[in-house]
Amino acid sequence: MTQPSPFRYFKASPEIIRLAVMMYVRFPLSLRNVEDLLHERGVDICHETVRFWWHRFGPTFAAEIRKRRVECMRSSRWRWHLDEVFVKINGERHYLWRAVDHEGEVLESFVTKKRDKKAALKFLRKSLKRHGAADGFVTDCLRSYGAALGELGIRGRQQTGRWMNNRAENSHLPFRRRERAMLRFRRMRTLQKFASVHASVSNHFNQDRSLNSRQSFKANRAAALAEWRGLCAA
Repeated sequence: MTQPSPFRYFKASPEIIRLAVMMYVRFPLSLRNVEDLLHERGVDICHETVRFWWHRFGPTFAAEIRKRRVECMRSSRWRWHLDEVFVKINGERHYLWRAVDHEGEVLESFVTKKRDKKAALKFLRKSLKRHGAADGFVTDCLRSYGAALGELGIRGRQQTGRWMNNRAENSHLPFRRRERAMLRFRRMRTLQKFASVHASVSNHFNQDRSLNSRQSFKANRAAALAEWRGLCAA
């Protein structure tokens, strides 16, 4: 039995909806920027429509991307880079935990109010359940990581050192650019939702331009765009 199309009750075409969601999540644009760019292409919509489409279809697109990628990303020989950044929500400090593999793929994003052992343990259990065990865990000197890894019985796989965790530090930069464009977040739930969707979309379109030839980059970019246009196709 075929699944009903998620676009069946919308007047706009699936191509326009996918384009609007991709522009808003992938690039550091505001809702009104996306509205103006679509207007130049002859698509007359309100910025609140872009907001509704992103909330409605963003998690759906991200889930389909993860479903296609997570099985081929499971490996016990990989090295993970773990790090957390400060994110303010209504003036209150929260923490965005991020697990990145050795190739720069963002495996998991998790938001908590604290960065103690309990929060680190919950983050690690969620990541290990979805992606399997890793051969090593590169972290900073936050003691919560060591306590959580010790409780899981894999403390011996932890690695710390100067500059060793630059992979995780660099993975925060695209999110920081989006955060400034969105003028920060107002709810913890919205932050968790956007961080997860943004990570999946960034992974999908990240082609390592500096490591590939021009021809390979163009071919991979075209393949990623073609796969995006086929998400949730009936």
